[in-house]
Amino acid sequence: MANTQAMCTSFLGEVLTATHNFGTAPIRAATTADTFKAALYLTTATVNASTTVYSSTNEVTGTGYTAGGVTVTNGTAPLASNTSVTAGTAYWTPSASITYTTVTLTTAFDTVLIYNSTQSNKAVSVHTFGSQTITAGTFTLTMPTNNTSTALLRIATT
Repeated sequence: MANTQAMCTSFLGEVLTATHNFGTAPIRAATTADTFKAALYLTTATVNASTTVYSSTNEVTGTGYTAGGVTVTNGTAPLASNTSVTAGTAYWTPSASITYTTVTLTTAFDTVLIYNSTQSNKAVSVHTFGSQTITAGTFTLTMPTNNTSTALLRIATT
């Protein structure tokens, strides 16, 4: 078992069906952005590109941590940039760091799953980091700069 960083394969197909709304979309019935969450997983889990939905199996447990994780601050609309007629990148990064406050997680964890809680908990992406434990503290995942080369989510054509 191993966690692997990847954009979830199911998410890639769902982008084309407009399942996920990272910003206000006037065409869908809902005109507000969907709610995205971030759940932490143990080092012994298997969360990867084939993950299709959030599951509590192998999610961390501990004092101050709520199953399902925390809500991702989504104040940044997705952006896109074309570098030529045939190449471009669509990208998005949460508008704030993902923070778990006053938690005690004594079993090693190394992965966060971003998922869409508005759309039946459909998986978006898996991000790995070094193995961590925390005792009565705050765990923060600092977000990268929102641009074509470092955004948290990037879909590129070449």
